[in-house]
Amino acid sequence: MTDTRTDRLTSILDEYASLEQQLADPAVHADQGRARELGRRYAELGPVVATVREIEAVQGDLETARELAADDPAFAAEAEELAERLPALDARLREQLLPRDPDDSKDVILEVKAGEGGEESALFAGDLLRMYLRYAEREGWKTEIIDATGSDLGGYKDVSVAVKSRPSADGGVWSRLKYEGGVHRVQRVPVTESAGRIHTSAAGVLVMPEAEEVDVTVDPNDLRIDVYRSSGPGGQSVNTTDSAVRITHLPTGIVVSCQNEKSQLQNKESALRILRARLLAAARADADAAASDARRSQVRTVDRSERVRTYNFPENRISDHRVNYKAYNLDQVLDGDLDGVLDALTEADNAARLAGDE
Repeated sequence: MTDTRTDRLTSILDEYASLEQQLADPAVHADQGRARELGRRYAELGPVVATVREIEAVQGDLETARELAADDPAFAAEAEELAERLPALDARLREQLLPRDPDDSKDVILEVKAGEGGEESALFAGDLLRMYLRYAEREGWKTEIIDATGSDLGGYKDVSVAVKSRPSADGGVWSRLKYEGGVHRVQRVPVTESAGRIHTSAAGVLVMPEAEEVDVTVDPNDLRIDVYRSSGPGGQSVNTTDSAVRITHLPTGIVVSCQNEKSQLQNKESALRILRARLLAAARADADAAASDARRSQVRTVDRSERVRTYNFPENRISDHRVNYKAYNLDQVLDGDLDGVLDALTEADNAARLAGDE
């Protein structure tokens, strides 16, 4: 173990002990924001500490087994078995020590937008929304539809959903869903197709870490706020008052509209949540020009040529084009069984970062 890694591990163990002590102090929990921040960091460091302690235990048992083997050969096999465990543990620790995405512990705001394909694209956007909601349910996450614009046949022209989790050693929502951004393409026979021909359409997904007010400061003077009457599928009015809100962030030109809630104030708060998330995502991109491929792959247009994933209904096949992942369980994936493709994307990202760390 290098001196640099030893120093880093010592620092992590000291920080973990300090966090443990702080979280045991009832006074800390009077500030929920502070307690949540400490809890997230404690959960992040937990796996590293657990691996370090496991390595230390195995090394101690190995030393004892080797000493005993000098007098009793029966312990030689146990010593050999313990020695064989160390390389895998060391590899796990090396992966855990890779620089973390600073947003991994954050909750997310996920947007799904219909693209090319008309009503079929809107129906597919609805299928994607259901897929993410079902996955969140499997993970024990909470979801909240912030804003949605429906289509005539029951799909979505666009929809924004907040996804939240408790602090976890495995990371937050962002650590799992950050690779979902991009264009998702579907190949199937649309419900609007009478001749039974397979059509291709697309929907866009944008995933952003949800920003807290301490992450992004929004100057009210930088905002232009317009109110208007909300509308539903086909453009019909769904509200008799001007409750829908459109916020334009003048310095960046980012525009956010919300009409899901009945009150203008609620729609304004929802729009500000989405705006803060978009501003945080833009700030992260500006600050880190060498962002991961997964972050760069999130596209704002919904062009079928910029696809990250294809959902082929006739073959029940899902294909992720970034890591050449292919599986024939599309029905299960759309029912929320996303772990296979998410694990493949995470493993590919870790492998690339480990290669760059050598």
